Amino acid sequence: MTDAKVAPAAAVTSAPEDDKILAVQPSHVEADDNVDADDQKGDFSVVQKPESIRNMTHDEIRALERRMVRKLDFVIIPIIGILYVFNYVDKSALAASKVYGIMDDLNMSTNDFATAISILFAGYLPFQIPSNLIMTKIPRPGLYLCLAATVWGIVSALTAVVHSKEGLYAQRVFLGVTEAVFFPGVIYYLSAWYTKQELGKRLAALFMFQMLGSAFGGFIAAACLTLDGRYGIAGWRWLFIVEGACTVGCGLLFSLVMPEYPHNARLLNKVERDYAVWRIENEAGAGEAHDDTGTFAGFKLAILDPKVWALVFSMGMIQAMGSTVNFFPSIVQTLGYSNLITLLLTAPPYVLAAIWFYIFSNISDRKNIIYPFVVIGIALAAIAYSISLATLNTGARYFAMMLIPATVAGPQILVYKTLNLHIARPYPKRAAGVAMINSIGGISNIWASYLYVDAPHYYVAFGTCFGCAALLLTTITVYRWHVRRLNRLLDGTPEEVAEAMKSGVTQTQVDLGWRYVGY
Repeated sequence: MTDAKVAPAAAVTSAPEDDKILAVQPSHVEADDNVDADDQKGDFSVVQKPESIRNMTHDEIRALERRMVRKLDFVIIPIIGILYVFNYVDKSALAASKVYGIMDDLNMSTNDFATAISILFAGYLPFQIPSNLIMTKIPRPGLYLCLAATVWGIVSALTAVVHSKEGLYAQRVFLGVTEAVFFPGVIYYLSAWYTKQELGKRLAALFMFQMLGSAFGGFIAAACLTLDGRYGIAGWRWLFIVEGACTVGCGLLFSLVMPEYPHNARLLNKVERDYAVWRIENEAGAGEAHDDTGTFAGFKLAILDPKVWALVFSMGMIQAMGSTVNFFPSIVQTLGYSNLITLLLTAPPYVLAAIWFYIFSNISDRKNIIYPFVVIGIALAAIAYSISLATLNTGARYFAMMLIPATVAGPQILVYKTLNLHIARPYPKRAAGVAMINSIGGISNIWASYLYVDAPHYYVAFGTCFGCAALLLTTITVYRWHVRRLNRLLDGTPEEVAEAMKSGVTQTQVDLGWRYVGY
């Protein structure tokens, strides 16, 4: 191993426009809120510029990047956002159907319904890691994601034909298998396109689509359920038919236009493709276009990295807290309103969550801040759970319900962002890590589904969620101490740098001045 020491940020003051190296800012340097991200690119780089952009001026590079990112945002974000809405709605439609009689039609008890909720994860969790590893080796990940959406739409629509709880269980397992491709795949896919100063906002946009989907999903469910009895079909069956058909249509349509990886995207011209690859590799080293790390080698690296497991445990606690979403209509129903009003009341909390995501993601990306926003989310979650445990007052409980979606999904976004920034290379390790935190961490959804048994108080559920919030705070604080220690080593002697590299930092990252940001 070659010893290397990080050069100070001010070691080089300028670079000629025709230089083969375009100097960039080390990733531990905070972004300036008032300066364009490209203007902050400073003075230390080891990645050669491609021939196509080698002679471009700084202003030409800035214009190219802005044009390219706008093009990506115009195509990628709406496609994955709409598909994620359907992904989330298809998974959560069962919660809405409970309000309109699925339990009576299929002769299900409360425990049977909890099993139907949790058994989805028997298919969903095991297939995420293999799917993400497959994505690192296929040339058309965009097509892969869209066709997966088409398949899960078909499976979701088939819920309408089940006539027993056993049939529902089988359908839910298959739904989990088909949906396992999408969410961890999208997280990995976005990290292959966007830089550290762009990724947080795009992840937040994804979750904003989720929140808005959840909000309008209540309206859609209410509309579909008004079809109850039309052509002899129960309202909850119409819900699955309509949502499944919409998913299939969108999946097929989007498969025609969804971009691939930066190095082979037909959406971009050659210059844009070259620059898209270069700017990502200039942050953390070789990516999908040039890294030849094996799939299983990357998986092994992820398994052996304690940072990945700390984030897996953190996600487990967040997913347990997020189990409230699977039962949200039932929780809101404890306020005592009619079925229709209950579904409508589920919308405002998700709208508030979307607004909160927009605010904190912009600040997080600009300032490279992650940990403080995780702590804020945990604090607000503790308040929401405390109110829910303490009172049945309608106003107080609905205030708590307004907070719950934002306080759960906010830390979730930031944990995904943390993994993609801190486990950036090699890219198969990042892909495996994303799938691990979503699949292994998602196991919490199974056992947490059995906590919602003592309505209207839900003492067991909210008490457990409060405990999970405390464990999350402890874990993420220990993680913060660990990565700050690694940053100190990376700023130290060659021997200390070598010690830090044992934790997963590559030589190229050391040469680039890379750091664990956000904490």
